[in-house]
Amino acid sequence: MPTTNGNPSAHTTRFLQDQFAIAMFGDPPLTERDYQLVAESGFNLVAGNFHADNLERTLRQLDLCEHFGMKALACCGDIPPEEHPEGESCWGYVVQDEPNAAAFARLADRVAALRKARPGRLPMINLYGHYTQLRPEDLAAKDYDDYVRQFIQIVDPDILSMDYYPYFLPVADDRDGLCRTLESMRRHSLEAGIPFWNFINCMPYGPHTDPTEGQLMWQIYTSLAYGSKGIGYFCYFTPLSPEFPKGGAIVTRDNVRTRHWYQARRINEQLRNLGPTLMQLTSCGVYRLYPIDNAQRQLRGTGIANILHAPVDPPYDYLVGTFRHADGRRAVLLNNYRYAFTAWPTVEFDVPVEAVREVNKWTGTEEPVHDDSPEMEGLQVSLDAGEGRLFLLPPT
Repeated sequence: MPTTNGNPSAHTTRFLQDQFAIAMFGDPPLTERDYQLVAESGFNLVAGNFHADNLERTLRQLDLCEHFGMKALACCGDIPPEEHPEGESCWGYVVQDEPNAAAFARLADRVAALRKARPGRLPMINLYGHYTQLRPEDLAAKDYDDYVRQFIQIVDPDILSMDYYPYFLPVADDRDGLCRTLESMRRHSLEAGIPFWNFINCMPYGPHTDPTEGQLMWQIYTSLAYGSKGIGYFCYFTPLSPEFPKGGAIVTRDNVRTRHWYQARRINEQLRNLGPTLMQLTSCGVYRLYPIDNAQRQLRGTGIANILHAPVDPPYDYLVGTFRHADGRRAVLLNNYRYAFTAWPTVEFDVPVEAVREVNKWTGTEEPVHDDSPEMEGLQVSLDAGEGRLFLLPPT
């Protein structure tokens, strides 16, 4: 039966996302204990690829996800589309990771066959991020924008998804590269009228250092500022590979929760609570506020009229995402671009503060904006390293 948003419908054979995706790459062993840990850490979407690698194990994965209230993207390999498993927990199917443009025509045929055989399910294809080492010949496209454009034109996807794992080294900080890639995703997803997801790095490998919680927060809230409707973690289960000699994913191969499990649980709770509002938002623009910028001029039209700083604090360094809510209100996400320092700005909105609401990331409710330092002049908004806060304003 055709579905929409995972529910029966007679109106479409396309997948339509109805909840914010909190996903992971690297599914754990197929035991109740392992999947209980996944659910307890706040994930709502499991991408099968490690342990659910044949039909029997995929069916077991779907049963475990249904038992713990999660969805799954099943890994079905070369099984014909009409034999792909279904069920309440099946959001869709893993089709391919990081193809280049030469594969798009073949993938378009695969996606079309899946839509015909399994209407309403997501054919999941994750694209390359715009890594500096990727050449046009690697992408089989003129440049990254052409790569994404071809994907949309040829494959006609239901979502865009990519991964980009920035370096956080003082001598090799390429976070701006992630922002450029997210801007490409944002622009193309708006033009196509489909959501986009971003997979982030949460483990050490190769030249990548092991991310701190602030660096995880930075990756996630930066993605949200650009309008992402899904966050994926690389990796949940620690892969057995010479590429990952340190291990250190969210859960080890011997079922031990690393510090990243506790970090992901804290962050995923925020995503779950912000998610219903995030799904109602359409991105309007993203603004970078550097320490050398004039805040009033740079933020004009964002909903934030000005940002001031106490002399003792580091100079301001922010990312501001602006949105339109489905009910007509404006929304603004203020993100601390620093991943090693908190920020404590004095924020002036373009409307009286009494007219502003904040989405409480611990409850999901809309509340009056809280002044974090009421003894100081103006409205103080505290931000942890890499953190963002989401505000709702009346329409203009």
